[in-house]
Amino acid sequence: MKKNSLIPTIKIIERLKYENPWWVNKLIPETYSSMAKRLYFKLFYPHVKETAIKRALVLMGPRRVGKTVMLYHCIQELMNDSIHPQKLFFVGIDNPIYVNLSLDDLLELCKQALNKENLDDCFVFFDEIQYLKDWERHLKVLVDTFPKTKFVVSGSAAAALKWHSSESGAGRFTDFMLPPLTFQEYIHLKDMNHLIYDGQITYGHNQIPYCLTHDIKTLNKEFIHYMNFGGYPEVVLNEKIQSDMSRYVKNDIVDKVLLRDLPSLYGIKDVQELNRFFTYLAYNTGNEFSYETMSRESTIQKDTLKKYLEYLEAAFLIKVLHKVDANAKRLKRITSFKVYLTNPSLRTAMFSPISETDQEMGNLVETAVLSQWMHREKLDLTYARWKMGRNEGEVDLVLVDDKKYKPVWGVEIKWSNRYYDKPLTLKSLIQFCELNAFNKALVTSIDLTGTREINQLTLTFLPASVYCYNIGDITLKMKNIHS
Repeated sequence: MKKNSLIPTIKIIERLKYENPWWVNKLIPETYSSMAKRLYFKLFYPHVKETAIKRALVLMGPRRVGKTVMLYHCIQELMNDSIHPQKLFFVGIDNPIYVNLSLDDLLELCKQALNKENLDDCFVFFDEIQYLKDWERHLKVLVDTFPKTKFVVSGSAAAALKWHSSESGAGRFTDFMLPPLTFQEYIHLKDMNHLIYDGQITYGHNQIPYCLTHDIKTLNKEFIHYMNFGGYPEVVLNEKIQSDMSRYVKNDIVDKVLLRDLPSLYGIKDVQELNRFFTYLAYNTGNEFSYETMSRESTIQKDTLKKYLEYLEAAFLIKVLHKVDANAKRLKRITSFKVYLTNPSLRTAMFSPISETDQEMGNLVETAVLSQWMHREKLDLTYARWKMGRNEGEVDLVLVDDKKYKPVWGVEIKWSNRYYDKPLTLKSLIQFCELNAFNKALVTSIDLTGTREINQLTLTFLPASVYCYNIGDITLKMKNIHS
């Protein structure tokens, strides 16, 4: 083991014992045991218990979405499943006491702490792995060296983790992305599932199962609260944090990514320019941009803008949505696109909370809808814009079949009830459906549910809050099927 000249070995072992109280009392800290499990826990835990396949499990995601909490919940669940507490090791790599120590060194210290001869049948959790240089190379060696040990690691720098784990850990790592809270998870954490019941809606010529609400007024109140404060578990359950979002969320989620994670990963020199650019994007979430207008308004060179967009998307702060025409054909030269925050509550952290009558509600609802869909990987989501005579037509959200290059469905996202009584004013959506021979489409509203018939087209109207809840519900069910 490398000698850490600053800190005696005995002190490091004392820290390990402090971080692993279950070695003695068989309990994880009350801070974590008192927290409700995220719905994603049911998907993640089977990967933790899987020991037949010799792979490390890499839990990725943006800051403050509950990765550390999920690791502790896994440790508790393993003990519930009769795994001996002294076969469970947790190490927070971000603690300065572990500086200059490799993963191998840390494992050796874990063995010393418990006088173990080997780590057979043990579970080792490394939290905040990105703080270790070349972590993926070290982890790959551990997987090969300790075939009877299960390694689970977490990290916040989503970009580096994703790229490094896929490039360097081929066949050795299993990736699991933990995104910000869905609206469904928010309702679950707030213990408000009584607002929801299993019903069905008319979609085209069919009745399909759908989660509906007995109380749309209360659900909408929670939806607005979710858009302002709901992306992060500890914010949802803590009114003190909600009263000072800029301090807790902006400082811890946005600033650390913009001022520390991204500059260190990509060698960004002008961090203030990057910060200013992200603020500009956050204020305009859901708007359409072109490189020309973006460069003019931000006074940043186009090539630099493209890099910043790539970095911010890789760090899971934004999502870029590309444009297709009415037939889902992509334009050869990408001149415009939309940019969304990955969670609407990031905007509150940057600026101030919004209310249901604010003019920004339209863009924030779009951002909320898209943030639910982001939990589904490998979906080719776009928006459509095309010439309609002298005007332009647009459909807010279009799913494209990436093999046939044809639209699968289109959704018009509105925070308004007026289209329910005047469906013919949805000219863009109607033409889009006619051009693609669709007999159904979905339109969101504030609080109205029902259908409207226009020739052979059935428009299904749903409250935006209900639609968002169902995207999360369907996503989890799909992930359960495939896991």
